[in-house]
Amino acid sequence: MTARPTNPRSRRERPAKPALTREGIVAAAVAVLRAEGLEKVTMRRLAQELDTGPASLYVYVRNTAELHAAVLDELLGTVGPPSAEGSWRDRLEGLLTAYTAMLFEHPGIARSALTARPSGPHYLNLIETLLVLLAEGGVPPAQAAWGVDLLLQHATATAAEHSGRDASGSVQDEWDALTRALHGASERTHPHIAALAGPLLSGTPEDRLSWGLRTLINGIERTAVPD
Repeated sequence: MTARPTNPRSRRERPAKPALTREGIVAAAVAVLRAEGLEKVTMRRLAQELDTGPASLYVYVRNTAELHAAVLDELLGTVGPPSAEGSWRDRLEGLLTAYTAMLFEHPGIARSALTARPSGPHYLNLIETLLVLLAEGGVPPAQAAWGVDLLLQHATATAAEHSGRDASGSVQDEWDALTRALHGASERTHPHIAALAGPLLSGTPEDRLSWGLRTLINGIERTAVPD
C-alpha cells in the first residue's frame, strides 16, 4: 500500500504563471526559431511553450504572419550599426550585407521576409539609418525613399534564394545540371549563352551581392522617380 503524502500541496499554492505580453510571446517565438526553425513557430507551439491556450495569444498577435513579422523585427535588432569607417557607399553596402547575413542564419525568416511587413522599432531604425546614409551621399529624398525599398528587396531576395538552396538536398545536382546546360548550349541556337557560359556561372554569392548592391546604389543616385 502506497503511503499518502503527508503535506499535499494545494493548487492555489502553486506559483502564478507570468502574465502574457506581446514582448514575451515574441521572445518565446525567437527562442523556438533558434532551436527548431521557423516552421515550428506556430500559435499552438507557442501556447505549449507559454503554458496557455492558443486563443489567449490572439489577444496580442493577430495571426501567424504578424508573429513572423514581429520575429523578423526582433532579429533586426541584432544587425549592428554601420561602420564609422569608409565612404557612405561603403557603410551602406556594409549595413545591407550585415542584414543579408542575419537572414542567411535563419532560412525560414529569409523566405518569410519576402512578404512580411515588419513595423517595429528595429525595422524603423534600419530604414532611418539607410535614409541617413543615402542623404549623406546627396541622393535626392524621393529617390532615397524608393531606393530603400529596392535595396532591401535585393538583399532579402538574395538571402531567400540561397537559403532555399541550402535547405535542399539536391543543391549540387541542380547546380551541375545548370552548368551542363549552359556550357552545352549551341552556338547556333543560343550564341550569347555559348559565349558567356563562364561569366554566367562565375562569382561567389558574396561577390554577386556586393555587385548588385553597388549597381542599385549607382542607379538610385542617378535615376529620378516619376512625378
